[in-house]
Amino acid sequence: MLTAPSLALRGSDRRIDTRQAGGNDEVPTPRSYIGSAMAVGSRPLVPSRLAPVGVMTHGHGGTRTPRSVLGAYLALTKPRIIELLLVTTVPTMVLAERGWPPLGLVLVTLLGGTLAAGGANAANMYVDRDLDALMRRTQSRPLVTGAIEPRAALVFAAVLEGAAVAVLWIGANLLSALLALGAAVFYVTVYTLWLKRTSTQNIVVGGAAGAVPVLVGWTAVTGQLDWAPLVLFAAMFLWTPPHFWALAIRYADDYRTADVPMLPAVVAPVVAARQMVGYTVALVAVTLVLVPVADLGWIYTIAALVMGAGFVGTTTALVRGPTPAASMRVFTFSITYVTVVFGALMLDVLVLG
Repeated sequence: MLTAPSLALRGSDRRIDTRQAGGNDEVPTPRSYIGSAMAVGSRPLVPSRLAPVGVMTHGHGGTRTPRSVLGAYLALTKPRIIELLLVTTVPTMVLAERGWPPLGLVLVTLLGGTLAAGGANAANMYVDRDLDALMRRTQSRPLVTGAIEPRAALVFAAVLEGAAVAVLWIGANLLSALLALGAAVFYVTVYTLWLKRTSTQNIVVGGAAGAVPVLVGWTAVTGQLDWAPLVLFAAMFLWTPPHFWALAIRYADDYRTADVPMLPAVVAPVVAARQMVGYTVALVAVTLVLVPVADLGWIYTIAALVMGAGFVGTTTALVRGPTPAASMRVFTFSITYVTVVFGALMLDVLVLG
């Protein structure tokens, strides 16, 4: 696995590498990030098309303030992130069934996955409310504004997780329920409580939680794990660092302000971009391994190759010009990449069998 040195940072002891061998390695000044990133107007491709320009990052904690109590509770669940997770679930279920699964099972699995992810995200906001108050892009979150009391948010998270386990256990099977619960616990404890505040590897390791929905989808259909869902898990695991670090380059100043050692806040953007290229190349290789493992055809293969080349191309371009605008193009493309590749996976199975 590609790694960066683990690093704990505290207060005035932080030092940011501003010059590295090769390329334009100077860390841009805070003001240079503003404006250029706002010029990005591309829209990621997801079922809801995610929203107009300037809204697409809300799922990761944007600046829109909820206008009602119901809206505040919905914001706690980070619905945009949930949507992206569920984009991977249905195609995996189709692959497991080698056709369209029973509609009831699909709906139950999506509901259980939504509840589990929503509960984990709400717990994440509860734990991170001190950091969110320091970061400009998260200062409108419900626990920062006072729209919801911390205790209420924690109870809400627990209720969602309990409901998720019940829905998946009753509607699918115990293994699916335990996988969803395990992912939530891992996300809150390993990532949020521990690695996010102590290591540049935070999103690399913590991203494993976001890869679990493919396992939940597969086991909901088959009741057991197999090589195909494990390959899909590996793909999503490798996809997470370039996806999230692209956003982190844009908001590196926020992470520095909050003392969060996200990799792009610790090293020069070009250094982070080089690691993103490595993860993306590995991701493309893993998606191609799925072809023989899952006996897929030309529809998926072409999509994996074309979209993979595009993803590698955008991250390589970021190395050549590591600007916030370029990083947001990578972020946008990474979302489209997942949607198209998993959509092609589903189409391949349904059309070619």
